[in-house]
Amino acid sequence: MSNGNASKRSGPPPIVFILLLLGLLGGAFWFFVLRPKAVTVATPPEVETPPPGSALPPVGTANFTLLPSVAAGTTVNIDGSTSMVLINEALKAGFMQQYPGTTVNTAAVGSDNGIQAVLGGSIDVAASSRALTPQEQAQGLTAVPVATDCIALVVGRDNPFQRGLSSTQTVQIFQGSLNNWATLGGPDTPIRVINRPAVSGTHVAFREIVLGGGDFGTTPNITTMARDATTPMLQQLGTDGIGYATYSQVADQQTVRVVPIEGLTPEAASYPFQRSLYYVYKDANNPAVQAFLGFALSPQGQQAINSTMANP
Repeated sequence: MSNGNASKRSGPPPIVFILLLLGLLGGAFWFFVLRPKAVTVATPPEVETPPPGSALPPVGTANFTLLPSVAAGTTVNIDGSTSMVLINEALKAGFMQQYPGTTVNTAAVGSDNGIQAVLGGSIDVAASSRALTPQEQAQGLTAVPVATDCIALVVGRDNPFQRGLSSTQTVQIFQGSLNNWATLGGPDTPIRVINRPAVSGTHVAFREIVLGGGDFGTTPNITTMARDATTPMLQQLGTDGIGYATYSQVADQQTVRVVPIEGLTPEAASYPFQRSLYYVYKDANNPAVQAFLGFALSPQGQQAINSTMANP
């Protein structure tokens, strides 16, 4: 005799399984089709650094090419870095030979002053031994790297100190914590530091490259020159002074000696105190800017720069 109560199923109703299946299918569709793909950022290739004392390849200067001719009477006015005097003069001679009837006027009142003169419109191009600041770039200035250079430390020829310095000792000297030659194995006399003024691009580059962005010391043995000029600085070194300058300006000087850093002189490719030299402009459409930078970045101009750096 059968039981009057129908048998009851155990477990969830079939609709639950259908919903679970649909959920799994939807998740798989999102994961394989709709999910945002990861973005791969390519690592930029390393740029090989040219050896010191060499011209740099043009960077972002496609508009500046060697002009076939420049109108007679064209005048180019250049001012700025004292470290680039020899480069300016070499390019001046080559430019005026390439384009007869043109004139290039050069002066050297320091990188900062040259940059301000470009902003004010009184010159066409500023020579600068430092990079532009973000504020200067925001004012519409552009810097074109044209050469690499080394900052050399120098002492007087008759200074009894005959050794080299480490990078750390250099920082200590110019920040005032190391102020006697005896500490370095020299005579028991104070180290007289001769600093360049803040308008000097070499001053700015030294602070960034050598001092790691730190400030120069303010101890009594550190004197800052009133005007940025290399020859007066060399004349003040005597037997107890130390200063710094672009290497091309002191390489052949007979009254001073270049101090090795970490056992290396500025001719070495791995010399630690290297920097770039620049020409700065504001108006790329200025015919004088186009003509001069076109020549400076041409094979002829780069050869003139290389010859100057190799034979200061």
